[in-house]
Amino acid sequence: MKLKKPLTYISLFSSAGVGCYGFKSENFYCVATVEILEKRLNIQRYNSKCVYESAYISDDITTIEAKNKIRAELLKWNIKEKANELDVLIATPPCQGMSVANHKKGNELNRNSLVIESILLTKEIKPKFFIFENVRAFLNTECTDIDGKDKSIKEAIEVNLAGEYHINYQVLNFKDYGNPSSRTRTLVIGTRKDLKEITPFNISPSLVKEKTLKETIGKLQSLKTMGEISETDIYHSFKKYTPTMQSWISDIKEGESAFDNKDLDKIPHKIVDGIIIYNANKNGDKYKRQYWSKVAPCVHTRNDILSSQNTVHPVDDRVFSIREVMLMMSVPNSFKWTEKTVEELNKLSLEDKKLFLKIRNEYSPLFGRSPKGSGFPFQSFAF
Repeated sequence: MKLKKPLTYISLFSSAGVGCYGFKSENFYCVATVEILEKRLNIQRYNSKCVYESAYISDDITTIEAKNKIRAELLKWNIKEKANELDVLIATPPCQGMSVANHKKGNELNRNSLVIESILLTKEIKPKFFIFENVRAFLNTECTDIDGKDKSIKEAIEVNLAGEYHINYQVLNFKDYGNPSSRTRTLVIGTRKDLKEITPFNISPSLVKEKTLKETIGKLQSLKTMGEISETDIYHSFKKYTPTMQSWISDIKEGESAFDNKDLDKIPHKIVDGIIIYNANKNGDKYKRQYWSKVAPCVHTRNDILSSQNTVHPVDDRVFSIREVMLMMSVPNSFKWTEKTVEELNKLSLEDKKLFLKIRNEYSPLFGRSPKGSGFPFQSFAF
């Protein structure tokens, strides 16, 4: 009896592997995963993402060395064009140069042009399907194409891939497709034209009724004491902040910001040489208490601090815990952030728990920061 070919994929710019973890959950095998930071690849290792250790590629994808490592992994799986083909290539190139949330943009053309590396590898490997995912502005962002000319990313994809692939471009909010938080993203799906009776529309995600924040995290215990750690879940804790800041948010109601306080002493500020200097309220969503009855907000960078965007719990005077952020971004409980299981971590002493959380917050690419590529509805695709 002929054995069924395993479903395979390659993940580019994979960070800690949150965004493509669903493929593992759906029994896809990871042929190669490329992320320049080794500490992020370690998180992928904790989740046993790849069969071969060499498939964890910590390298600059623009180099010939990185590409040769990918080719070597393809050979291990005997993946060849028109024979034992790769099923899916996933790419989530860096989005900082495109994101409206980035207020510190410089000359980002080179970084935006990293999407071309994804196009080049798609042209070379010719997977059955490719998925590019990024921020809303992705398609209109300028990049330097293979021919050396600057053009929009959408035009570059069309010029290089439309000859061999049916391509569907969508800007959608993942809250409508199973993700429990508002996350507007660009999704580009390509299906190879020689695949009969299948187009990107056949594998696009289906609409799902959106969930409120209460439905998403409401069952977790309330945390009222600063520094409190749930006994049953180390990742559900009250992250400490400067105690004087608690009065800034203690009286605000759902939907209100600390900047709405009538008491001037409770408006976010700092004191310099005895003079009160009030903080700027640039986006209108800083120090803002969230609504139980609405969909969870988009999780931004530095979700671990009060002054970031939409980080204040609807009831408790704190930012969302790690577990709450995981639930808001559809990261399942089975995902591991360390070599230890949650059960093992829960058995640590209180001091060891505090030390663990401190180290993770300071040095992890994810704790306290939005995991790039996450927030994707993990079971949206059925091949």
